[in-house]
Amino acid sequence: MYRTAASRLRSLKGRVGSLGTCRYAASSAVASNSTSSGLFSWLTGESSSTLPPLEMPLAGISPPNALPDYVEPSKTKITTLPNGVKIASETSTSPAASIGLYIDCGSVYETPITSGATHLLERMAFKSTRNRSHLRVVREVEAIGGNVAASASREQMGYTFDALKTYVPEMVELLIDSVRNPVFLDWEVNEELLKVKTELSELSNNPQGLLLEAIHSAGYAGALANPLLAPESALNRLDNTMLEEFVAENYTAPRMVFAASGVEHEELLSIAEPLLSDLPKVASPAEPESKYVGGDFRQQADSGSTHIALAFELPGGWIKERDAVILTVIQMLMGGGGSFSAGGPGKGMHSRLYLRVLNEYQQIQSFSAFNSIFNKTGLFGIYASTSSDFVEKAVDLAAKELMALATPGQVTQVQLNRAKESTKSAVLMNLESRMIVSEDIGRQILTFGERKPVEHFLKDVEKVTLDDVTSVARRVLSSPLTMASYGDVIHVPSYESVSRRFHAR
Repeated sequence: MYRTAASRLRSLKGRVGSLGTCRYAASSAVASNSTSSGLFSWLTGESSSTLPPLEMPLAGISPPNALPDYVEPSKTKITTLPNGVKIASETSTSPAASIGLYIDCGSVYETPITSGATHLLERMAFKSTRNRSHLRVVREVEAIGGNVAASASREQMGYTFDALKTYVPEMVELLIDSVRNPVFLDWEVNEELLKVKTELSELSNNPQGLLLEAIHSAGYAGALANPLLAPESALNRLDNTMLEEFVAENYTAPRMVFAASGVEHEELLSIAEPLLSDLPKVASPAEPESKYVGGDFRQQADSGSTHIALAFELPGGWIKERDAVILTVIQMLMGGGGSFSAGGPGKGMHSRLYLRVLNEYQQIQSFSAFNSIFNKTGLFGIYASTSSDFVEKAVDLAAKELMALATPGQVTQVQLNRAKESTKSAVLMNLESRMIVSEDIGRQILTFGERKPVEHFLKDVEKVTLDDVTSVARRVLSSPLTMASYGDVIHVPSYESVSRRFHAR
């Protein structure tokens, strides 16, 4: 076949040469034939006298050095100021940078009087300060094309700023000013309180979020039972004076980490140290105690479906890092999602809950594993959404899937390997984001006192065995059951009957 094609090309080449001779002067015809010859020689694989071989070095041009097969990732550098503030950074080749101020302060530090303060502080982030009006803050962020955000969790607060790294001095100054010097104007506080009220009134549109909150309030006694969302009863009590006192008490130097991704450490230190070094050195309080006790929460609502969650405790939390890593792999192994899940790490067609439940029972709209891991404890369980008349069967399925984890031979090596690879890929893909890297640096230092390299986590994931899955699952399921349901809860089985399925063995 190749010879036939070459023959036709040579024939065509001859015809083109003849046409060139007829239409142009002799000298033009020679040039035309020469150019045509080079083109057709390249097409037919013949050598060409007009183009040098690709391997021939070009005169006067030196090729660049070959890239190394492995480029060592940049290290996280940490400096602790005399007052206890930690400044940490990691360089990158990206033209942008992400910075963040992370504080060991969340809803666990609230009292009955200050309940809801962290939720309102999240809403009050980047409002007016002693040096800037809210409008000026917005204009300065817009002028450099930046993005700012704040997040409140049960144990930590985070304030972040993302923009081109040429604006790092402006980013650092504005971020620290916003966190250190808020003025909490009455009208701004009242405006955000109205938005919080609207947010609470719309919580029924997010049953999964409502149940995850209820799981904590029902499952724990102590600080972790404090609501992450401001309770409606606290809205009339929250004001600017209370916010000022809460910030003064909790936003102290030893509880702060200033973290950055994409910034040279010495540059960051030279900018941030003068702005943070005058914070008073105050002894950090002990983290308020929390005790897992288990419990039941039910809320009847005008809904055509029933939402239910079953959860158990992981003792130790992130302090027992290996158990936390194993539980993370288990959550990825179980996966699940909505009835229309279509892939993605830890969910979709390959996860156990999709294959064994969502793919088999069309009455179930959602069925997924979840976990919430804290410094010293954690939760793991299954959330389900189904019709009221199918809820008892859904609870049976959830109990069966959880107990299968604690039964040797029920999880295969192929399933575990897939879960481990999905866990590693999810971690690595998340760390492609500058903002997540900055957050990871800050939150790890608050939890561990250091930033552990990603290779450390990946090695721990790779070490997980089938025996580890069974052992951790047994320990988790041996804790008291926490149950929460919302919607048409009439047919939800009793707490005692569900608990017996796990503890009567």
